[in-house]
Amino acid sequence: MRLIERIWFKKHPAKWLLVPLLFPLTLLFWLLTILRRASYRLGLAKSYSIDVPVVVVGNISVGGNGKTPVVVYLVEQCVNMGLKPGVISRGYGGQAEHYPYLLDQHSTPEQAGDEPILIYQRCQVPVVVGSDRVASAQLLVELGCDVIISDDGLQHYRLGRDFELIIIDGIRRFGNGLLLPAGPLREGQWRLKTTDYIIVNGGKAEQNEVSMSLKPQFVCHLLTGKQVPLAQFVAKNAVINAMAGIGAPERFFTTLSTAGFSLAQTKSYVDHSHYRQDDISAFTKDIPLLMTEKDAVKCKGFAQENCWYLPVEAVFNDALIDSLLVDIQTLAERSKNRH
Repeated sequence: MRLIERIWFKKHPAKWLLVPLLFPLTLLFWLLTILRRASYRLGLAKSYSIDVPVVVVGNISVGGNGKTPVVVYLVEQCVNMGLKPGVISRGYGGQAEHYPYLLDQHSTPEQAGDEPILIYQRCQVPVVVGSDRVASAQLLVELGCDVIISDDGLQHYRLGRDFELIIIDGIRRFGNGLLLPAGPLREGQWRLKTTDYIIVNGGKAEQNEVSMSLKPQFVCHLLTGKQVPLAQFVAKNAVINAMAGIGAPERFFTTLSTAGFSLAQTKSYVDHSHYRQDDISAFTKDIPLLMTEKDAVKCKGFAQENCWYLPVEAVFNDALIDSLLVDIQTLAERSKNRH
């Protein structure tokens, strides 16, 4: 965990020095946030509605909250309901030849970013990346999608939305409660009062929050795609190495320990890291190296025989999520009938 994250979430002693230094920038960030939101509320800036339901899955704090598994869950549920969902994303970390960029089987993380590649490979639905989310959403509608799922984009007010889901890390919550850069928040906690659903990933859900957990079911071999049930893999490989380049790497390592693994060596990378062969070679080949699914999409080209990844599924413990799915389906049917 980087020093700034320890200051935000762990009450590191350096907070007494850095937070006062960063606070003027936080005040500026707060002012810009207020002005930007007010510009849409007063009509000085325009939001654009899409002809089909738009579901925004975002957060008010920096990464590592579990947005992507929620996006995957919603896409899978929409498909099960007979809908044709598509996903839009900023494509952070990617550099495509043009935007909006529609992913295909040849797309790479270097073009589209790691999370869009993960979603596309897992769900096999249209995925479009680009900073102009309105243009991305319109492209999906032209392709026949009847539901748009936005991976992040909560603060992208130019895109109209029918449902907002804010994902919260139930362990870290809101850290020191300050806005960037003195704290981890993109918007103040007041924003929770304006959203449709607050989903808490791990930890204890509070009143009006939907409880969610991330459950691994199997381990997948990076080179061959072979799937092995998690319990069976643990029984044969009790000792492993692990790496993670996500918003909260310690969450992944805790998941592995809870599953029964003994971690010989772990290494954390910053979120959206670009890996090289040396990152894999730094670990011994004698025992399995486990990584997240998000990391796996960037390491497949130079993976070794001992490389495996651990997909996770979003599991909800609250019937409120069922009402969301019903509302999405109802709105999608209304949209079809209008056309």
